[in-house]
Amino acid sequence: MDTAMADVVRETRASGALLYALTPDRKALWLIMVSGAPHEVVAPWSRVAVSDPMPVADAVREERLVWVNGQVEMARRYPRPAVVLPYDFALAAAPVPSDAGVHGGLVLLWPSGHAPQLSPAEQEAVRVGCRRLGDRLRQAAERGEELLPAGRPRILPSEPGRAPTPAEASAGTALLDRLPGGYVALDLNGRITLVTPAAADLVGADPDRLMGSLPWEALPWMDIPHVEDRYRAALISRRPQAFRVLRPPGTWLSFELYPDRSGISVRVDRADEDEDTRALAANAQGPGRATVLYHLMHLATTLTEAVGVQDVVDQTADQLLPALGAQGMVLMTAEDGRLRILGQRGYSSELMDRFDGAPLSREIPGAAVLATGEPGFFPSFADMARSYPATTHEDGMAAWAVLPLIASGRPIGSLLISYDRPHAFPPGERAILTSLAGLVGQALDRARLYDSKDHLAHRLQSALLPHSLPRIPGLRVAARYLPAARGLGIGGDFYDLIRLDEHTAAATIGDVQGHNVDAAALMGQVRTAVHAHATVGAPPDHVLTGTNRLLTDLDPGLFSSCLYAHLDLGRGRACLATAGHPPPLMRHGDGRTELLDIPPGLLLGIDPTSRYPSLECALPPGCVLVLYTDGLVEAPGVDLDDATAALAGLVEQGDPCDLDAMADTLVQHAPSPGDDIALLLLSPDPEAR
Repeated sequence: MDTAMADVVRETRASGALLYALTPDRKALWLIMVSGAPHEVVAPWSRVAVSDPMPVADAVREERLVWVNGQVEMARRYPRPAVVLPYDFALAAAPVPSDAGVHGGLVLLWPSGHAPQLSPAEQEAVRVGCRRLGDRLRQAAERGEELLPAGRPRILPSEPGRAPTPAEASAGTALLDRLPGGYVALDLNGRITLVTPAAADLVGADPDRLMGSLPWEALPWMDIPHVEDRYRAALISRRPQAFRVLRPPGTWLSFELYPDRSGISVRVDRADEDEDTRALAANAQGPGRATVLYHLMHLATTLTEAVGVQDVVDQTADQLLPALGAQGMVLMTAEDGRLRILGQRGYSSELMDRFDGAPLSREIPGAAVLATGEPGFFPSFADMARSYPATTHEDGMAAWAVLPLIASGRPIGSLLISYDRPHAFPPGERAILTSLAGLVGQALDRARLYDSKDHLAHRLQSALLPHSLPRIPGLRVAARYLPAARGLGIGGDFYDLIRLDEHTAAATIGDVQGHNVDAAALMGQVRTAVHAHATVGAPPDHVLTGTNRLLTDLDPGLFSSCLYAHLDLGRGRACLATAGHPPPLMRHGDGRTELLDIPPGLLLGIDPTSRYPSLECALPPGCVLVLYTDGLVEAPGVDLDDATAALAGLVEQGDPCDLDAMADTLVQHAPSPGDDIALLLLSPDPEAR
């Protein structure tokens, strides 16, 4: 695996790479290997949901190469990573496949200044490299190896450069000593690997104390956000960076950073005080380590995209705990006078079950914060016991912050952050945590509203669609319904199957314009009207004509497409009529699939005098009639004829004896649904009962 990763980085001349493996449920990507970047930089993307708006998720989900050429394009297409890494670099993300399918994703980074597109040689190197990695992942899975990291991903060591001879090393040291200023070498993790005596003198520290440390840890006056920010900019963009810092009490120093694939060379010298340096001094005072701010900024952007309570829990835990070095988190709210645990990380389910549903009491820290809206910080259990004498020490933690979640000026929940060691909460950190809790509270408030609407929408949709399709002797059936990926989760797509007598049945499918309650309500009326006309034995053209008159009389301001099919299973014939609906597909017994050319009819609800001519065709045993709504084939920028032809190809490849498997395949290969999808598969089978 290491060799394959190193090869693709070398052959593409990339500055960094991230290798992801799909989780067993194929819903998430775990970062398992990194090249050219420290763990701290890539930590926010240790886990990426396949549905996330991220380049690697798009590449894996859509099985294609994703190319992002620079900061502007990144901000336009992928604002979440662009906010966290506001630096200029190019990126390619690609699926990692083998003969057994896709196993993960690969992200490659290039310095700023890369050509606008990948060259053919680079594209081929990416393709070959991803295939090699995919084979390695497949082989590891077959051997039963654990691919998902228990802790950090593996950091691939950089390739060693040429080792200097003793004479060269001596000459290099003399060269550095003769140059003006001081010089420091950093590895890719930011740790000091070389410091000249002049540099140590300028920063006022012993060289031995500096070696192996991070500059902003060894020198407290460098622990300000813009110092680490410039280091990250140099590391990611591979462009020289410069900044100035005040070394107390009054010495200004300039730092120039020169990065490459092995590390960063830093030149240090004195700087004169001027207006720019004074302005820098006023703006450079941050609330603590830049790494904390870096993670919190990422959390802020991800929470804006959270669409449910569980999403808020996961995003908060994934970003907050690494940023703070905390080990536990509990998200709580009040419901009917009782404490409810919405989610947690780092605790046992048994302990959480004891508190979930407990009566609200001022003796429980989380409940007390809900009542008062005041945060609590407890550096040790002794501090906790002084405020809550009845509390017992049973969670194994040593320090806690209990924060109110505020939305619309009122507490709606509380957030417990815990540490496995005593932890001081300085004023700056308390301010960050309190502000952060407000951010989580707003996201939680939105998420609870979304969950409520989503629950209501699903109940309404469930009430309007058939709970089950009737069993009709001689006919096998499969149906699917998927709401649009965005919005309320309810729409106007519908389908129905109606038993008419012993040998005949009716099938219908349609799409009312819109994705809201009005569309759903009208959908229910259309479905009811079609059902009523069908059950009295009306032919397809009369069913659509009568339904159209009803809609124009109602004048709802919405239109609907509809396809109606009368199935005579005894004679092996079908009669179909359409009102502006996509034509169905017919898969014949030999596998050949064709688009049925039904005479077009106007959408329902436009003209009360519209007529709907019909088409009669054979319906022999073993064929499959495919009825679908446009969400299965339509997508921005995709030619409709090409999409329909691709759908026909999938139908041809499917197993006509397993309609459920065929239905699953068709909806899985649909475009990421910006529209609802309804699908109804019908196959005559004399043995079906």
